[in-house]
Amino acid sequence: MRIDHIAIWCEDLERMREFYTTYFSCRAGEIYHNPRKQYSSYFLTFDDGSSRIELMHRTDITAEPEKRGLMMGLAHISICVGEHYEVDSLVEKLRLDGHRIVGEVRTTGDGYYEAVVEDVEGNLVEITANK
Repeated sequence: MRIDHIAIWCEDLERMREFYTTYFSCRAGEIYHNPRKQYSSYFLTFDDGSSRIELMHRTDITAEPEKRGLMMGLAHISICVGEHYEVDSLVEKLRLDGHRIVGEVRTTGDGYYEAVVEDVEGNLVEITANK
């Protein structure tokens, strides 16, 4: 078994698609629209094809951005980018582009080399190196 995809409700579907395809080398599929439900989504596929992110938008879904990552439920997603230097490089690119770094690069007590950033809507993304 494996996780096929993680789904994220979005306020701005296009902005979120651009963030993940720009920084995490995902490929976006065609946008899906269901006008009856006022629903749209994209599936983003990682290079190795083994996992995906589904970005979803519906007009009746509301947000409490100040609570993202700090309430019961999904806390963050973790994306392994490869080697230590790739974590360092991506974090600096995100920083230079004005994205908020929530947790600076470090080695955790359980041996992960990681940093934590916010995506464009405040969801937490843990960026890790191969362990």
